[in-house]
Amino acid sequence: MQKPHVLIVGAGIAGVACARVLQSAGITARVVDRGRVPGGRMASRRINGRTVDIGAAYFTAEEGTPFGDVVADWVERGLARAWTDTVAVAGAEGILGSSTGPVRYAAASGLRGLVVDLAEGLEVEQGVTVSEVSAGGADGEHYDLVVLAMPDPQARRMLEAGSPLRETVREDWAPSIAVVLEWSQRQWEPFHAAFVNDHPELTTLADDGDRRGDGAPVLVAHTTEVLAREYLDDPEGAIAPVSAAVQRLLSLEDAPVHSFAHRWTFARPLGQHDQPFLWADGVAVCGDSWGERSSVSTAWASGDALGRAIAGGL
Repeated sequence: MQKPHVLIVGAGIAGVACARVLQSAGITARVVDRGRVPGGRMASRRINGRTVDIGAAYFTAEEGTPFGDVVADWVERGLARAWTDTVAVAGAEGILGSSTGPVRYAAASGLRGLVVDLAEGLEVEQGVTVSEVSAGGADGEHYDLVVLAMPDPQARRMLEAGSPLRETVREDWAPSIAVVLEWSQRQWEPFHAAFVNDHPELTTLADDGDRRGDGAPVLVAHTTEVLAREYLDDPEGAIAPVSAAVQRLLSLEDAPVHSFAHRWTFARPLGQHDQPFLWADGVAVCGDSWGERSSVSTAWASGDALGRAIAGGL
């Protein structure tokens, strides 16, 4: 019997998790991504000779769950580490206090490296753009199933008119711009990361030197939706207002010596789907909007659940 032919579009953690399940079931899936490297929004970038996380700030994992087992393996092999269970709470006037919650995990080599680790041994092709997906194939090539592991608005663009999935995927996603700011030396009071509430420019701020464990004087800020929309066509234009906002927030006198901006057109969903994935007429969709809340663990669980459904259904 001929093995099923599956295409997975998107080499983020959801797509790679799905492909790993299929591989374990003896189903070889072709994973393609238009980017240069795997990772999706668990993105890390080399800036001034140092890797910086510019996508997800961290991830959490509940002990005893399937994803918790994956994380435990990463920790055992030194790929990930427990970072902190305490996050600062800030407002326009500065850091106001802190909040304790689940352990946040980080990776010394960047979060993208964890996706690369999961993708080892899989058939992953980078720099491949898929334009149109329909029942039975993608861009004129036949597949038994096409998986779209990506933000809903990107999936919607690929789905043909009349697809039962097209009206189900969500359009309401918020953009953000990640701004990396580097100083010549550390000037701020110690903190790990901060949730910034009711602020015109900032939503989160992370100490990347603390997160990565090397003490580098680097902060990564993520902007509000309003500011991101203002600078979507010119991400570098967001550097000046974000830098000024961070300096005010942390009472810093000196300006950063280096900076970098990255645009996330679809940074986070503004609503979640009740089910872990959707599969109809030879096309399936999965990702971090398919679950209780948008997170790395939700994205992995969505891809893993879809992979198990495919392995049982095909």
